[in-house]
Amino acid sequence: MENCKEASTPISTSCYLDVDENGTAVDQTNIKALIGLLLYLIASRPNNMFSVCMCARFQANPKESHFNATKRILKYLKGITNVGLWHLNEGTLNLKEYSDSDLARWKLDRKSTSGTCHLLGASLISWNSKK
Repeated sequence: MENCKEASTPISTSCYLDVDENGTAVDQTNIKALIGLLLYLIASRPNNMFSVCMCARFQANPKESHFNATKRILKYLKGITNVGLWHLNEGTLNLKEYSDSDLARWKLDRKSTSGTCHLLGASLISWNSKK
């Protein structure tokens, strides 16, 4: 996979993974090891969670189409090695949290909205909004 062509997306937009009963079976140990590695990587790259979990559904009886979809995720990861979060080097990294809410303000359904954001120094690291 070192000399493979990079993929622009982790899963093809025209790809529809299913059970693939007529496909060629592949060795379970290889695909389980690969999916385990990818599951470990989604801790630092959560944008791949959907595609990795989609491939993990079929690891009990994997076919060649499932293995090819899993290899495409590796091709995508090869193309984004320089992508990541950027944090300013300010010297001190203070963790700040801000929250806001409005209680039953929306007049149509009288539901509340709340939100939070977390900053590490000057960089936004997480946010949440919920109705």
